[in-house]
Amino acid sequence: MSSPRDHRVLVPVDVLEGESVPSTIVDAFASIPVVLLGYRKVPDQTATEQARDQYGDRARAELEELRTVFEAVNCDVTTRLAFTHDRLKTFERVAVDESCDAVLLLNPAPVLESVLVAIRSDVNVDHIARLLRTVLDGTSLEVTLFHVAADESRREAGAELLETARTALVDEGVAADRIDSRVVVDGSPTTEILEAADDHDLLVVGESRPSVRHYVFRDRAERLAKRTVDPVLVIRGEYLEADDETDSGSSGQ
Repeated sequence: MSSPRDHRVLVPVDVLEGESVPSTIVDAFASIPVVLLGYRKVPDQTATEQARDQYGDRARAELEELRTVFEAVNCDVTTRLAFTHDRLKTFERVAVDESCDAVLLLNPAPVLESVLVAIRSDVNVDHIARLLRTVLDGTSLEVTLFHVAADESRREAGAELLETARTALVDEGVAADRIDSRVVVDGSPTTEILEAADDHDLLVVGESRPSVRHYVFRDRAERLAKRTVDPVLVIRGEYLEADDETDSGSSGQ
């Protein structure tokens, strides 16, 4: 069984827009090493070095204040600061640099009691189960495993997929009575996921196979984060593209 210290979650925060991390999220992720990425998206015509010179001190102060919030609950927290023209590309690059297993796209989370885990047919359910068990440690969060089948003929396969995920979670030490499963049949997975997320407090989505990981992160996960009121945890794969950003890093225990 994996240890919480085997995982790491990237938490991007727009520090100069007053974005904060909800206390419920801080508490839920306290046992997992967190990389706080303070970022600022700058216009294409503005050099990132210029933005760093102009706003760097203020951004670092805001990021340091956020760090103390995590340290107050004994979280192992590392900080990074970036000024960038493409925030999603920055999230991807820092996730790779810091060996993060997931990226948490923030939304308000006044209550954190239940998790919806949207599982596609082409994701690694064992990997999702290991990370999800880490998130669930020390919490009373209830879990709903959710799959959208393309048509009625795929319903049974979807149920089998969720049973595989359920078994993997139980094998990781999650109590079976905390796990529910639901398969729906519809042509629009994004719509169904958003409707189901209305009844939950945290949405977990996994990236699909390597050939489309980049597309899924930039498209579906981002659309879900924009259209749901829940925080979205994207369990990621491996990808890396160059970026023209200015980045500074610091770490703390």
